[in-house]
Amino acid sequence: MNRRAAAPEPEDIEKVTPGYLGNSPPPGQLPEKGQRIWVDRTEQLLQAASVLKHSHIIAIDAEFAQVRTYTQGEVSSHTHRLALLQLAIDGYCYVVDALRLHDLSLLAPIVGNPETIILLHGAGADLRVMAERGLHVAHYYDLEATSRALFGQHESSLAAMLQRALGIRLDKSLQRTDWTRRPLPPAMIAYAARDAEMTLALYYWLNQHYSWALKLYDSANLQEPVAAWIEPFLRGSSPVPPEVVVAEALQQSSIAHLEQIYQDCKAALASLTYPMRRSRLLRLIADLSLTQLVPDIIPLLQAPTSDERSAAIRALGRLAPVESKDLIRSLLHDPVHDVRKAAYAVLRSSAPKEKAPWAAPTKTADGARSWSVGNTDDADENGESDWKARLRSILGE
Repeated sequence: MNRRAAAPEPEDIEKVTPGYLGNSPPPGQLPEKGQRIWVDRTEQLLQAASVLKHSHIIAIDAEFAQVRTYTQGEVSSHTHRLALLQLAIDGYCYVVDALRLHDLSLLAPIVGNPETIILLHGAGADLRVMAERGLHVAHYYDLEATSRALFGQHESSLAAMLQRALGIRLDKSLQRTDWTRRPLPPAMIAYAARDAEMTLALYYWLNQHYSWALKLYDSANLQEPVAAWIEPFLRGSSPVPPEVVVAEALQQSSIAHLEQIYQDCKAALASLTYPMRRSRLLRLIADLSLTQLVPDIIPLLQAPTSDERSAAIRALGRLAPVESKDLIRSLLHDPVHDVRKAAYAVLRSSAPKEKAPWAAPTKTADGARSWSVGNTDDADENGESDWKARLRSILGE
């Protein structure tokens, strides 16, 4: 019987080999070039909307400029201003002048239709600048997140993915150009249209070979319910540490007892499908030292997305570094660099460091909360110094 060669010890490895080391499907065919239409008048936008509303899949890309704004007291800050909005469907790409057209409401029912799939490559910034103009996307796939989960962070750019999926090199020479200049030269309009068109082409390749991954990164999965106290951590919007959130929830009885913390996290781990949310949940579980969930985390070392595999490695490295060492070592051969790097870092790290106790939160004169990390000993009479002891410190017990 053939035995797989044992993975080398991390101390025997000088560095983690970069890049994606796995197989990928053959490149597809570049679609035929469609008609590109410049839209800078209301009647043109109306005509574009009448065509787009019949499309179930629309690739969107946005070009925006950074502008300086001033608040009261002459304090300046930078924000993004939408300059162009490109919408590509089979046969057409509409390049909308968002500077000249102040009212984009004709597009709102289209991007807000939950039956229409909007394709974005790197959804965050585009969603924000569109929302500032009243365009709230109801249903989308983030192709950058999907690509990252399959091939790794450094292989997920549009240029890298088009090289892999279609065998073409994407010219990004105008990426940092001034999109507020008018009139825009034809070369800049073509450049803007091409990104939306290529996003659509990339979707077809991903859907042909990795439809399961696209379904995982469907924005509908962002709405999967979890316990209310967990949700801010999954959105990445909690301004306070987990121990403080849990302590306040216990005081307010929104968490009935400590066992509920474990039960809520276990239920969320079983129900979540969006990889980014599950990854953030794993970090929360590690922050709360929920070692009871180690058996539930171990299967995620074989999860289909690299995001989840990496997050599981990091969580186990904090919760059960000794027991999971052999399991993590096998992932030094993972095809995705992000996973190999996470395994290497955990195996190279020393024994887990004791987490510094969180001091009880206090309120300043203006009502704001504050807390500090210190080296004070919050262990109870039994020598307990885990998150339960920190909670008791916060609660003043």
